[in-house]
Amino acid sequence: MEVASVTEFLRGKTILVTGATGFLAKVFVEKLLRIQSDLKKLYLLLRASDSEAATQRMHDEIIRKELFRVLREKWGADFESLMAEKVVAVAGDVSVANLGIKNANLEKMWEEIDVIANFAANTNFDERYDIAMEINTMGALHVLNFAKSCRRIQVFLHLSTAYICGEPREGELIKEEPLRMGQTLNDASKVLDIYAEKTLIQKTIEQLRSQYTDNDMAITSAMKDFGIKRANLYGWPNTYVFTKAMGEMLVSNFKNEIPLVIIRPTMVTSTYKEPFPGWVEGVRTLDAVIGGYGKGKVECFLGDPQTILDVIPADMVINCMLSAMAIQSSHKYIYHVSSSLRNSLTISCVRHLSYLYFKNKPLTDYKSGKPIIISKALFLSTMAGFHAHMTTRYVLPLKVLYAVNQVFCQIFRDVYNRNDRKVKTVIRMAQLYKPYVFFKALFDDRHTEELRERSSKILKDVGFDLGFDPNSIDWRDYLLNVHFPGLVNYAINSSPRLPKY
Repeated sequence: MEVASVTEFLRGKTILVTGATGFLAKVFVEKLLRIQSDLKKLYLLLRASDSEAATQRMHDEIIRKELFRVLREKWGADFESLMAEKVVAVAGDVSVANLGIKNANLEKMWEEIDVIANFAANTNFDERYDIAMEINTMGALHVLNFAKSCRRIQVFLHLSTAYICGEPREGELIKEEPLRMGQTLNDASKVLDIYAEKTLIQKTIEQLRSQYTDNDMAITSAMKDFGIKRANLYGWPNTYVFTKAMGEMLVSNFKNEIPLVIIRPTMVTSTYKEPFPGWVEGVRTLDAVIGGYGKGKVECFLGDPQTILDVIPADMVINCMLSAMAIQSSHKYIYHVSSSLRNSLTISCVRHLSYLYFKNKPLTDYKSGKPIIISKALFLSTMAGFHAHMTTRYVLPLKVLYAVNQVFCQIFRDVYNRNDRKVKTVIRMAQLYKPYVFFKALFDDRHTEELRERSSKILKDVGFDLGFDPNSIDWRDYLLNVHFPGLVNYAINSSPRLPKY
């Protein structure tokens, strides 16, 4: 389908967005409203008890965010009326059939919707297997089935992740190819039966409930371990990418005649340009380490110094989605939005620039009110070295004191036990992130590059940035002047939950 512009494609469209309170979904919604005021309607699917609660959640968690500042300034006094006219909050849940939408609204939505953008996901690497399966795997199928009921559907956008590739070989080029139904990553003779996994989950939960009566924490812990175990069995490093991979399998296998676009971003960072540079929400993946380092809580970086950290700004991901939506290909429908192949960034560069930034612009200790002085972080290039450092630094000294000091032995024992638990938690998290700090493969983006070339020739939007070329990024400038300041302003200063080791 050839169109003159993204804005022309969007004119008069009704779009359903799932997972609308997520970071990327917000950037998507804001951009739609900013570049095309002639959208017919935006349905935002939100988990809520009813439409009133969904509307309140939409205002609190989406529209009132700083992200919408530019749009609010553009429309001035008309902003609220624009939102009321164009945006509708819908109470629902992707984990159930028909997205949990009440029958009264179903027929109306099936008749109106032209585009569905599925952002709904649980991105916790260490989530309970049953919860991750419901949202990331079966949720994707439920949204696809909903799309099949939409009489005017023109495109189904599904947000996935490039890391469904698992842990590829060093130097491997990961292709923009669909996963085969039942495919595994570590043994070609194994077959992954998604529906058998669902049955196994149910049986496991029943067993755990009989074993741990009224002990939800024990059940949750066991289901988290179970998810990691099942992921590792089939070759994936954690529950998140495993369940996302299964979701992709279902969507690709059962799409039938639905026009499908799958977007696979790598590690998503703050906005590069629009609606303004540096907006980010929450502390995620690499940013958790950077934030902890700035607060003086992280002394070391785990990973090979030459590991390429494949990061991409959020607005580039959204620009790629919009272009793929307007310029559709029935054969090349999977797009890696990545930087590793064309404009690489190493973990050693991130450590160096983090040091420069927080040395010159230190964070403030909220208790003392004094600047936090940081030192250059160690590089620990193996998991064994990381384990030894954490144990030596935080556990062994207290263990020795406990052994030699009989007067304060109870105090030392309690502190030792607390530190031991914290260290084990940190090591577990490090193990979950290990595949990404030792990642040695590159992501092919041939489809995305072709889309960029076609976009430059066909899409003639004026006044809006629709670029998604990683070659345009100056990493030093972006990190020092955009991402780190944005991370401090919008995430670190508002989030107490940073690593404390």
